[in-house]
Amino acid sequence: MIELEGLTKRYGEKLAVNNLTFTVRPGLITGFLGPNGAGKSTTMRMVLGLDHPTRGDVRIDGRHYDRLKDPLKYVGALLDAKAVHGGRTALNHLLCLAQSNGIARSRVHEVLDTVGLTSVARKKTKGFSLGMGQRLGIAAALLGDPRILMFDEPVNGLDPEGIHWIRTLMKSLAAQGRTVFVSSHLMSEMALTADHLVVIGQGRLLADTSMAEFIRQNARSYVRIRTPQREQLLDVLHEAGVTVVESGSGALEVDGDKAELIGELAARHRIVLHELSTQQASLEEAFMQLTAQVVEYHAHTDTLVDTWSRQVPRREWGADWKKGS
Repeated sequence: MIELEGLTKRYGEKLAVNNLTFTVRPGLITGFLGPNGAGKSTTMRMVLGLDHPTRGDVRIDGRHYDRLKDPLKYVGALLDAKAVHGGRTALNHLLCLAQSNGIARSRVHEVLDTVGLTSVARKKTKGFSLGMGQRLGIAAALLGDPRILMFDEPVNGLDPEGIHWIRTLMKSLAAQGRTVFVSSHLMSEMALTADHLVVIGQGRLLADTSMAEFIRQNARSYVRIRTPQREQLLDVLHEAGVTVVESGSGALEVDGDKAELIGELAARHRIVLHELSTQQASLEEAFMQLTAQVVEYHAHTDTLVDTWSRQVPRREWGADWKKGS
């Protein structure tokens, strides 16, 4: 278990982490989300004692990281896959870590096999691809067979097979009762992986809740309906007190989870339905909605396009370009 209480970190005038209090519990995959500059990496570094808080406290199983004997046996972390001596082989990199924490040599070979690097174990890491370096970092996190795992962008550089593998691995670790804390910007992957979410923005806690509850609270869900008896259905729904919105695609939309009610009303009045489907908002939509006001770095694509359009001669836009189009 990881416990943060009033955790705060200031760098000069910059308040990177602002009074964070939450608990990362065992048996779950807890996703750690936030825009760039939100303070996620700083928070994870403070958990591992790499940065010291200005104020507040963070404990691992009730103790500070620097009080843990053989810390790799308590917590394994992947924060920066590039933090490896390029002149060492993958095998020697892991052996150095193992020897410093009283871990058997046999365990090194086990984790190399687990992450699929046995065939390149004696190659120097400076020649590793991004994905291979990521697998080596995961091997180092697993080395002490720890109860707590922390991963910062674990799928970075991995191919589809590797992404599926790390997702399955994290779920397996959580199912064993371990604490899994993972930060990622890939919302689609987080939606498939995380059970619980902690979301921060500008260093402050924005949400600490289950995946389903987070989406329910921060994004729209609705029922989409298509029918050849449009006017009749509108009258029936109006009489039942159901508010209907007409979408641009010709379908009807009703906010909330009212699919069963609508289906029963349609059946009772012998109205044919071509579609009756519940549309659930995505994690990405919910995240964007919640963090819209705390994004530190804003890109402006429209400005770039407008600048380009003024600089490029019209004849280069293609033969179909017409004045005023």
